[in-house]
Amino acid sequence: MCRAATPRRRDHTVAAVESVDVLVVGAGLAGLHTARRVAERGLTVLVVERRSAPAAGIRTTGIFVRRTLDDFDLPDHLLGPGVRDVLLYPPSRRSPVRLRSDRDEYRVADMAGVYAHARRAAEAAGAEVRLGTRFAGVDAGRVRFAGGAPITARFVVGADGARSRVARELRLDVNRRFLVGAELVHPIAAGGGPPTFHCVLDPRVAPGYLGWVIDDGRHAHVGVAGYPAAMRTGVRHLLDEFAADAPGRAATAGPVERRGGPIPVGGVLRRLACPAGLLVGDAAGAVSPLTAGGLDPCLRMADLAAAVVADYLRTGDERILRRYDGAALLARFRGRLALRHVFAGIRSPLAAEAAVTMLRGRAGRAAAARVLFGDRSFPDVQRTARSSTPRWADVQS
Repeated sequence: MCRAATPRRRDHTVAAVESVDVLVVGAGLAGLHTARRVAERGLTVLVVERRSAPAAGIRTTGIFVRRTLDDFDLPDHLLGPGVRDVLLYPPSRRSPVRLRSDRDEYRVADMAGVYAHARRAAEAAGAEVRLGTRFAGVDAGRVRFAGGAPITARFVVGADGARSRVARELRLDVNRRFLVGAELVHPIAAGGGPPTFHCVLDPRVAPGYLGWVIDDGRHAHVGVAGYPAAMRTGVRHLLDEFAADAPGRAATAGPVERRGGPIPVGGVLRRLACPAGLLVGDAAGAVSPLTAGGLDPCLRMADLAAAVVADYLRTGDERILRRYDGAALLARFRGRLALRHVFAGIRSPLAAEAAVTMLRGRAGRAAAARVLFGDRSFPDVQRTARSSTPRWADVQS
């Protein structure tokens, strides 16, 4: 049951339970960025992560869109070359629709490096990060861990993924609509032409979504995603089948990495916060229901969440939590949810061929360009105190 934040107290007896202002569960990009922003506001922050390293078990391709690159100071040395060309293929793989931007629209990041950099930024701001610590539950501000001593926290931030345990413990909303994705990462030869984002609309291998190939200058990322119930032959089987004849640069060796996991596509959850805690990142459903992109919204919502947490703990005024209202955010992208239903309805190769054919005309190409090269962000939240915080690039690598 959610309760109001507990008063800040320090007990210096021998048997004292460790106490922090904010406990962040999950050391992914959303958790680390939220921890950094909260710590910059002068609160004590502890991040716990069940994995032994934040980069272990990476699930995302790491595609950052231009809007994120414009608004957040991601380290340039961790980003691949800019991608301006997108090719949209029908199931036949013939005559793809080519879209070209006059700006770099995408860059693929070294996500292991990005996580390490985000951890350094959080620690430089004053947050502590503890790995190999599994969250077990929370009650009245007392947070339990598997095999460890409890900690008293005034507020808990759930950044623990699409199937968040924190959400269930705090009785907040949970994700119920998912795609499941899988990806192979292959080394590629240098000098093979400009990086291109290849997207294949084929319900036989990616029911309800698409297959993709994109490179970061050193590796090709080959992936598929779709609705779990429709992937009856198994996502790994479909990925291997797609990778056998996927478009794009040829691999120079076998895969060096496999990635995958659930992708929430039901939109931002309505009940994101209560007096005991709130959710960020995939735990909050902060993923575009249309494109399934989650890196841009995870950073934007983390900024908003940090401001809300700091103001709430400073004042104790529960009305501040209304600023982190999932219902209001959800109302801003009804169109994306409607298009998600359209996407889900493309269930046969013939329908997919027809859909790509519609994109060949002027109106279809313009609509596709608005989705792929648009200037709007999801969700549309204002960044807070941007000028008063250090740039990512200012943190030593």
